[in-house]
Formats: sequence, structure tokens, C-alpha cells
Amino acid sequence: MDPATLIGVVVALVVVIVSNVLEGGNPMSLVTFPPMLLVFGATLLISLAGGTMGDAKLAFGGLKRAFTAPAPQAGELVTQIVSLAEKARREGLLSLEDELKDIDDDFLVRSVTFAIDGTDPDELRDILESEISAQESEAKQAAKFWAAAGGYAPTIGIVGTVMGLVHVLENLAQPEELGHLIAGAFIATLWGVLSANAIFLPIAARLKRLGELDTQRMELVIEGVAAIQAGSNPRIVAQRLRSLLPAEQRETEAA
Repeated sequence: MDPATLIGVVVALVVVIVSNVLEGGNPMSLVTFPPMLLVFGATLLISLAGGTMGDAKLAFGGLKRAFTAPAPQAGELVTQIVSLAEKARREGLLSLEDELKDIDDDFLVRSVTFAIDGTDPDELRDILESEISAQESEAKQAAKFWAAAGGYAPTIGIVGTVMGLVHVLENLAQPEELGHLIAGAFIATLWGVLSANAIFLPIAARLKRLGELDTQRMELVIEGVAAIQAGSNPRIVAQRLRSLLPAEQRETEAA
């Protein structure tokens, strides 16, 4: 599990609450059900309206992934692929069948299985690149949903504030209530801006980043399997794959 998003969102909200307390405010005054219902409920429903039910399922499935999924590390596969390349060079592609049961990466298993079955290298690359494209599309769509929510939320918050101010104007005959009503009216704007910048947009950015890391990992698999099919020298395979890694992962592999 990579806790970056969980830490960032939770600590940001805590900082807001602590700042409010330091200014002499009451944190419970910020937790008001009607404006929170308006901001979160209307924002999510409007985001849903801009897509399909399938998009919403991807987005809410991605929500769990954004907070709990580990960040994919392409470097973890280099050793496995090089080991497969060594065995294939010594004993042939068919010898890799017994090795697949010990590999956890489904994409690598499928790719090697295609190679063992004798799939043409160019055709295999096309198949695997199509799978990457499909996965990229899903990741982008999930991120797009939350990015859209981040765009809608501040405006919904302003709508809530306007509604609250209308209520204030209806009660001008009760001046002792005006301060409380005006403060309550602006809670909607607060939650609109806060939810957008501390919740929705970070989730969108996280899903986009995880999609990029997945793509890097899958592209490394494609290059590795292509090298295995070609019978390349394992040392050349290792060097080639490490050259595709981000700098920090190359240093880890070298160590």
C-alpha cells in the first residue's frame, strides 16, 4: 500500500480544522449537514450526468485504488524477466511454462504464454499494446470523473451560499439570527472549494499517476517478452530493461 493520497487528504483536512481552532473557531460549526449534502451529493450526481454508468463504476472502483493500492514498480519485474530470458536461451521457450506459476504479474504471465504458444512477435506486440491502450483509457476515464467533480464542487458551493443568503434575506426581521445565518450560508462555499482541492482533484491526480505507472510496467513487459522471443543475451535484456526504468528505480536495481 502506498499511503500518499490517504496521508495527504487526511492531514490536509486536519490542518484546516487545526487552523480553524487556532483562530478561535468551533470545528463543529464547519460540519453542517445541509451544505455538505448539497456539495457532495450534487457534485457527484452532476459528474455522473456528464458520463455513463460504466464511467461511474470505474470512478468509484478507482476511489478504493487511489487510497489503498500500492504504486506499481516496473523495476520489480526486471529480475523475473531476465531469469526467464536465461532459461529460454538455455532450454527454449517451452521450458518457461513451469516458471509461470511462480509469477504474480498477470500481464507478464499472459505475455509469456502468448510467446510460448508461438504467436508472431509483431502480432504479439499489437495484442499487448492494445491491452495497454484499453487500460490507459479506463484509468483516464476514472481520473476524468474525479477531475470533473473537482471542477463542479466550487460552483455548487456558491449555489449553496446563494441559497443561504436568500434565507438570510427572508429573516431580516430577526436581526439576532442574521450572524448565524450568514455564517451558515458560507459553509457551502467552504466545502465546495475544500472538497475540490483537498479531495476530488488529488484523487484524480493519483489515479492518473497510477495509470502512468501501470503503463510503464506493461511497456517494460512487452520489451522483455520481445527480447525473450528473439533469444537475446540475458545481459543485453537486463541492460535494455533497466534503461526503461525511472532514474530512482535504476539506482535501486543497480544496488
